[in-house]
Amino acid sequence: MKVFLFDTLEGHENLLPLSFTRPLANFRCGILTIREKWEKYISGEFAFYPMEYLREKFGSIYSYDEEALFIYGALLPRPDIVAQITSLYPGQAIITEETAQPKKKIDKKRLAERNIPDNVIAFRGSLNQLLSGKYKKQFAVNPQIIKYTFDIFLKNGEEIIRDFQIITKGRRSQPLPSCVRTISSTNFKGLKRLVFIEKGAQVECASLNLSKGPVYIGKDAVLMEGSNIRGPFALCEHAEVKMGAKIYEGTTIGPWCKVGGELNNAVFFGYSNKAHDGFLGNAVIGDWCNIGAGTNASNLKNDYSLIRLWNYRTRSFMHTDLQFCGLIMGDHSKIGVNCMINTATVVGVGVNIHGAGFPRNFVPCFSEGSPISGFSQVDFKKFMETAVKVMDRREISPSPGYISLLKHIYSLKK
Repeated sequence: MKVFLFDTLEGHENLLPLSFTRPLANFRCGILTIREKWEKYISGEFAFYPMEYLREKFGSIYSYDEEALFIYGALLPRPDIVAQITSLYPGQAIITEETAQPKKKIDKKRLAERNIPDNVIAFRGSLNQLLSGKYKKQFAVNPQIIKYTFDIFLKNGEEIIRDFQIITKGRRSQPLPSCVRTISSTNFKGLKRLVFIEKGAQVECASLNLSKGPVYIGKDAVLMEGSNIRGPFALCEHAEVKMGAKIYEGTTIGPWCKVGGELNNAVFFGYSNKAHDGFLGNAVIGDWCNIGAGTNASNLKNDYSLIRLWNYRTRSFMHTDLQFCGLIMGDHSKIGVNCMINTATVVGVGVNIHGAGFPRNFVPCFSEGSPISGFSQVDFKKFMETAVKVMDRREISPSPGYISLLKHIYSLKK
């Protein structure tokens, strides 16, 4: 059966700027992306069903005369919800009820549906029309959803542990070098082992504290000497941790990233660098980003008050229950050396920050400048010239579909 991981407009907008450039199911939380997690639980032919402007890049052609299973792309798989979804008959759907703020009304959100081809073949409408049919509904119990960007780092530690169990089950790790020191916990959450090293990875003279969770080292990844790591921690394939790094629990370094300095509960999606000293905590960093040497990003306000974070959907700063929240950074954004970033700063796609002073807590897409001299809009041609150079370092060329979606984001001026 075909399985489509679909986005909704509300979900897409609440997860900007990270969702500007990817479907929701392409978010990384834990070791794997959400799509990769579902592929471990359900057999089928998977595809994205994202916002329309993303479809040229990420595909998604649905023929309305075929039966298919639709799953909300920001829904994290758990055994109970997987059992509900796999037991759906054609014409059945799973929804959740939640209290909407501030009116306290009850919203019903569709999480999964198995369609009836005969019912949709007549109008061949959009996905929203397809998912609004009067189907027999089941209710989901406590579904785990990435609703806002900060949910990524809040759930990351738990997701590393879950993904670790799935990825390593029945497999043999590469041997742990004798120069590596481990501080371990006995039988942590039933795990028989707490370190897994994939083929080709290099781990040299590091310290691994496993008392709060496992450490996963991906294929051809490099963990350099003098690094101090506290699990749960994931270093994905071809990623690097520089010498002397200090990395606390709940951190994921995505594929081809390079990191150094001090990190705490940070998630790097992929192809991004923070290779030098400086602090980053309770943060989410998209693809193709660079954070310069000596840059520090606050994750706690001086008065210890709760965080307000920019929300694209409401075009305002939303109240949260968080005391800790750092940098949320969209794809292809850069921060120069020795910059200072305020608590809970949201940086859009294609941003270039440099110079002294603190930028405001929200920097719109394709902005360039400093807090002192001010910001102006980046020229798109200049932006693409830099993006091509950056991607070429990883032997990747932007496809026409990728360039098209970046042009679309540029036209939005958000």
